[in-house]
Amino acid sequence: MPSIDEIIEGRDICICAGSGGVGKTTTSAAIALGMVERGLKVCVLTIDPAKRLADSLGLEELGNEATRVDPTLLKKNGIEGKGELWAMMLDAKETFDALVARHAEDTEARDRVLGNRIYQQISGALAGSQEYMAMEKLFELHNEGRFDLLVLDTPPSRNALDFLDAPTRMTQFIEGRSLQLFIKPTGLAARVAGRGASVVLSILKRILGFDLLADLSEFFTAFSGMIDGFQERAHRVNTLLRARETAFVIVCGPQAEPLEEAVFFHSKLIEANMNFAGAVVNRVRYRLGTRVPKLKALTADIEASGVEPDLADRAARNLIEYDLLARRDNDNIAGLSKRLAGDPVIRVPYLDTDVHDVAGLCEINRFLFADEETRIELATG
Repeated sequence: MPSIDEIIEGRDICICAGSGGVGKTTTSAAIALGMVERGLKVCVLTIDPAKRLADSLGLEELGNEATRVDPTLLKKNGIEGKGELWAMMLDAKETFDALVARHAEDTEARDRVLGNRIYQQISGALAGSQEYMAMEKLFELHNEGRFDLLVLDTPPSRNALDFLDAPTRMTQFIEGRSLQLFIKPTGLAARVAGRGASVVLSILKRILGFDLLADLSEFFTAFSGMIDGFQERAHRVNTLLRARETAFVIVCGPQAEPLEEAVFFHSKLIEANMNFAGAVVNRVRYRLGTRVPKLKALTADIEASGVEPDLADRAARNLIEYDLLARRDNDNIAGLSKRLAGDPVIRVPYLDTDVHDVAGLCEINRFLFADEETRIELATG
């Protein structure tokens, strides 16, 4: 079974997806760190507002612009050379504001949209959710060419389907009949201005404190000049998702539910003609041997080493229970490999300590960047 660097070799973008609580953010950071160790300039991006990524990389906070991880911190953990590690947390609102500014006809149109109350309230919805803005930022960084590799940490996999569909939904919104009705002077906007609607709007103005019709009119009039630019951009983002340089890595746990999520997401990737590179299964229990003795015999063996009978009995029971879980993990992962049609599956063991810093990420990379034989030796040795 190949290592992670082998399955993403030659790619510019690695998108890590998976259900919640399976170590996806940690895996994304570990992949980025490991590729830095191999001499690349890498940026890892997350849309998770939690501080796990920043904390693990020794950063106080992350923003919508890439921040470099202190090379001294990497050197302390044995990572030297010309590679660089950068990180950022995507801000959907800020990214969408920048997109509006890019496609506005002039500064006046830009300011009219950004300062508009309607835009400020619904800009997240117009973006087709934060997932589209993540892809937009990824597209921007890819076009800049500043980094050898971009690693993106996505939301949990059912929501990540929104991530896959986000460029299409953005295009559908822009091209949709509802938006077109608003931006055409003879459409809905004109009818809204009718006598009956004016009475309603005047009441709303007193309640809300501003003129809803005026704000709607201003917003859609200013936004209409940006339609072509948004359409073209969304199509290009969609193309990048399916491009040869983009690879998807599914992260999951060895239990039945996250494995089902992984298979589900894999099927959606294939349906969408996107490039699946492989799966990473975290917190796997490796069997310590091919056969565990019966409880009585195992207890006797432990007692023979000088352990008190009661403690020996508890230790034996724990070992037997562990082996049952390890066999379950092994069977589940074998089933995953079969359902993924033989695509790579990389196993990372259940570590003794939580991963919260660069040293912990390096420990994960001992398994991510090794072949299967070495992984087994490291986990059971």
